[in-house]
Amino acid sequence: MTATRPFLGRGFGFPLRVGPRGGLPWVEDATAVERGIWIVLSVARGEMPMQPRFGCGIQELVFADNTAASRAVVAQLVTEALSEWEPRIDLVDVRVREGEEPTTMAIEIDYRIRANNAFFNLVYPFYPREGRS
Repeated sequence: MTATRPFLGRGFGFPLRVGPRGGLPWVEDATAVERGIWIVLSVARGEMPMQPRFGCGIQELVFADNTAASRAVVAQLVTEALSEWEPRIDLVDVRVREGEEPTTMAIEIDYRIRANNAFFNLVYPFYPREGRS
């Protein structure tokens, strides 16, 4: 008898790229969950016509100053979006700090996968004032 691992999903890698043999690469398990988080954060609300509420509203802050108040708004939007659109995880913490450049923010997400209680961390770069200092 073999132990079965919890099924966390399988899907195309993101962003979509053609592999060396001409096919699309697949991701599964914890990598699929990480890609799901990345997709939720990368998609602007209203971008998907059939799911207009899907995504995260951080793209609306693309011209916001990199201040503590803006970072708090980003943290709130990320928390709300992941709580709604990524049911495979429990959020442990969402922190937003100034990135290495003054025009970037680093969104640090600590999460636990519900199916196996494994803990992960993801850092998502956000460029609210790209090209400006």
